[in-house]
Amino acid sequence: MARILVIDDDNMFRGMLKLLLGEEGYDVVEADDGLSGIKKFQQSCPDLVICDLIMPDKEGLETIQELQRLNHKVPIIAVSGGGEAGPGTYLELAKAMGARKAFSKPFIPRTFVEEVIDCIKS
Repeated sequence: MARILVIDDDNMFRGMLKLLLGEEGYDVVEADDGLSGIKKFQQSCPDLVICDLIMPDKEGLETIQELQRLNHKVPIIAVSGGGEAGPGTYLELAKAMGARKAFSKPFIPRTFVEEVIDCIKS
């Protein structure tokens, strides 16, 4: 069973992803900010990371850079609601920094799960 690390400061969003991905048979590990996400990345050795971009303590772009430094082979999916600036710029930056896919919140759950499956298979 593949392990997915979800890094997001929104408890409801993390819970929704845990339920959605758990139904697909994935083991989901949660972190509520970038700092704890990096620790859990090192502890849990995930097959995929889903990372929000706007978070307290260590924001998503910094987190993605650090995760890439630790192990550039683990695929990352960036997600963002974008805050006041909108998600577009942040998501493009995340892809430039190594995120394989980028999704604007909210997204269609089935489409998102299909992209998760694709990232883990490739």
